[in-house]
Amino acid sequence: MTTINDLVLVHVDREPAFYARINDINPDVKKGWYQVELLVLTLPLQTLVWILEETHIQGEEFTMGGTPMKLVEVPPKSPPQPETPAPEGKGKVVPLRKL
Repeated sequence: MTTINDLVLVHVDREPAFYARINDINPDVKKGWYQVELLVLTLPLQTLVWILEETHIQGEEFTMGGTPMKLVEVPPKSPPQPETPAPEGKGKVVPLRKL
């Protein structure tokens, strides 16, 4: 479920186009629609506000001016797993020394 602060990959015309962070989601005056503020991760940074239905926010394809668009959530990095001890003779750390 895509929510505020999630990272999404925006597809334009069914091709990956740019990454954006969802900054905010607010109800629109039109019932069932939302104003979605996207921080486009480009240089310079850009902010867009798109009016979308919840299904669009969750990844269903929609169109803008006849062009197919889609938001695909980028899953967060999984937390590190607890370290397990290396078997004897393996996994030894060798310090680097300057010559």
